[in-house]
Amino acid sequence: MPSIHKPPTKRAWVRLPSGRRLNLLDPTPFDFEASDLAIGAARTVRWGGHSVWEWPLSVAQHSLTVLAIGEAEAAKPLTPLQKLAFLLHDASECLGVCFDPISPLKPFLGDGYKALDQALQTAVHHRFGLPALLPPAWKKPIKAADKRAAAAEAVFVAGWSLTECREALGIHTPPLALDPLNPIYGGLPWEPWPARIAAERFGAALAGLVESA
Repeated sequence: MPSIHKPPTKRAWVRLPSGRRLNLLDPTPFDFEASDLAIGAARTVRWGGHSVWEWPLSVAQHSLTVLAIGEAEAAKPLTPLQKLAFLLHDASECLGVCFDPISPLKPFLGDGYKALDQALQTAVHHRFGLPALLPPAWKKPIKAADKRAAAAEAVFVAGWSLTECREALGIHTPPLALDPLNPIYGGLPWEPWPARIAAERFGAALAGLVESA
């Protein structure tokens, strides 16, 4: 005799710092606060968590770097929505999962992880007024700024030599000579920030852009 009970709905709940809860398998734009994203970005580390500094580099600091590069290299001033797209380009990694896999690892994580990543990124985009899929004219400069940031981080944060960047990592983009965040926030160039500081600075940037958009 068949069971009269319905199969359980697929769910993977996480409790966020704001007190809201997010189902990673069915995320919506209403399940999180901007502060949750800022804290998650500050607690999600790049380069496998390894660093030549006291702290690992957070996705929050990386995202602010990408935004600063995008603003500096844009042919004309970016709109607030375009700036949001730069700042939030890695947001899916910071919402609930807090996992930033190094790029060569991503193909081995499978279609399930790819679908999860896309669903979370879409939820973030809808939450902040961005299209689910960014137009190519927006994606190209974001990708270029992301690569330039990564090239500098590889050398100045993760400790790879220029030769190792080319031969081991396949990074051929020249690293930036100057830290674009240093004139804004001070401190030592390329030094990763503590999580609390990273969350405050990412959150302030996000709030300012949301207000301007």
